[in-house]
Amino acid sequence: MIHTRPEMLHGHPEMIHTHQTAPTQFVEANGIRFAYRRFGKSGGVPLVLNQHFTGTMDPAVTNGLAKDREVILFNNAGVSSSSGEVPTSIEEMAANAIAFIRALELSKIDVLGFSIGGFVAQEIAGQASGLVRKLILVVTGPRGGEGMASLTPEAQQIFGATYEEPDHLWLAVHFTKSETSQAAGRDFLKRFRLRKENRDPEVNEKVAPAQLEALGKWGIQFDGAYDYLKSIRQPTLVVNGGKDVIIDSVNSFILQQQLPNAQLILYPDANHGSQYQYPELFVRHVSMFLSADERRGV
Repeated sequence: MIHTRPEMLHGHPEMIHTHQTAPTQFVEANGIRFAYRRFGKSGGVPLVLNQHFTGTMDPAVTNGLAKDREVILFNNAGVSSSSGEVPTSIEEMAANAIAFIRALELSKIDVLGFSIGGFVAQEIAGQASGLVRKLILVVTGPRGGEGMASLTPEAQQIFGATYEEPDHLWLAVHFTKSETSQAAGRDFLKRFRLRKENRDPEVNEKVAPAQLEALGKWGIQFDGAYDYLKSIRQPTLVVNGGKDVIIDSVNSFILQQQLPNAQLILYPDANHGSQYQYPELFVRHVSMFLSADERRGV
């Protein structure tokens, strides 16, 4: 059951929503009531975003992406305003995401995955290759990647610390200690809170342990861990900061080397939130990548 989009009911160009105004809607699939928002320029291949660890559908670069295409944000099972339980494996998270996408009756999508959402995005492309046109993997890594079996020492320190302002955690997670990066982080926090009304609720206490268990399984190293990447043949854009301390930047290089059709961008003096540190550049790079073959109908 899908709740109809208000802008489709009215059909007026001025009714096109932005990140700040898009209503939260719901669709049921796999026995889960998924919360989602969709906005931007409709008519082409929509871009579906998969969020980071304990993240909800309130990211900060979406309006830029939505100028050229429709953007769909959603909460996977058990996260924030979506019902159900958070799976303890990346494979199950991807199966739920595919069920959500099919419930929206979409036949072709582009997929962007951020951090743990990047693991899920890889699995979506693997499990439903005919559904995915292009793939964008942001600050993420392959199954069995370098230093991914547990949180990095830096991540353990960051997540274990206390902060005067809860949002300041994200300054440590997403940005380096340089003044330039921290200034970009403060700008990010302002954008992150642009949506004032009907923001997503914070995740409950069950989300982090389940996602950590899934992260641990995904990160276990074994012979042939990267073999699955050979079957992900979609054009792929890999993006990271050169100084990611949450998922070491070398894992982005591994993805680019192991995927058959991937290109890599590393932003300077950037940590786990490189797309938030360079939002205009990131949007431009992603838009160029997604639109490269659209005129030829590829």
